Amino acid sequence: MTTTKVFIVYYSLYGHVETMAREIQRGANAVQGVEATLWQVPETLSDVILQKMKAPHKADDVPDIRPEQLLEADGFVFGFPSRFGVMAAQCKAFFDATHELWGTQALAGKPAGIFWSTGFHGGGQELTALTAVTQLAHHGMMYVPLGYTFGSGMFEMNEVKGGSPYGAGTYAADGSRQPTELELKQAFYQGKYVAEIAKKLKHNPLAP
Repeated sequence: MTTTKVFIVYYSLYGHVETMAREIQRGANAVQGVEATLWQVPETLSDVILQKMKAPHKADDVPDIRPEQLLEADGFVFGFPSRFGVMAAQCKAFFDATHELWGTQALAGKPAGIFWSTGFHGGGQELTALTAVTQLAHHGMMYVPLGYTFGSGMFEMNEVKGGSPYGAGTYAADGSRQPTELELKQAFYQGKYVAEIAKKLKHNPLAP
C-alpha cells in the first residue's frame, strides 16, 4: 500500500501554534499508512523586529516550505495565529506565492484542515477559520472541518477551550497561556481525522 503524505504547514511566532502542530502531526501519524511531516511558513519579519518582539527562535527541526513542495502532499493541515481576525501576514504571503499552482489548479481536490491560535474569545476563533477558507477555495482544495465529530470535547463548558467545528484552536492570552490538555486532544484528533480522509481520497480518488 502506498504512503499517504500529509503536510502540517504552520507559522508560529511565540510557539503556541507549533505546539498544536506537533500534536496534529502525532495524530496524523497514528493512522496506518500515513506519513505526516511538519513544515514552517517562511518568516517575513527581520531579525531586528523579532528581537524587539522577544520572539523565541524557530524550531530547528522543522524546515521552511516552498510553494512547489505542496505538490508532494496528499493532504494538508494549515496552522497560524490570528491577526485582527485573519491569518498572520506570513501565511497570506505564502499563499500569495502559490499563484503558479493556482493557475494550473494543481492542488484541486486535495483535502485540507486548518487550526489556529488567538489571544482571547473575541480574537477570531471562528473568524480566522472562516477567512482562511478562501485560500483553500480558490485552489479548489477540499476544506475538512471537524464538525462535532470530536464528541463531548466540543461541548466542554467548565474550562476555557479554543477550537470550533471549523478546526482545533487554542488561546494564548497575553502569551503566557499554553495549549491545554483538552486543546491538544482536539489537535491530535484533527490530525487523525484529516489523515484518514486524505488516505481514503488517495486510494479512492474522485472521478474526473
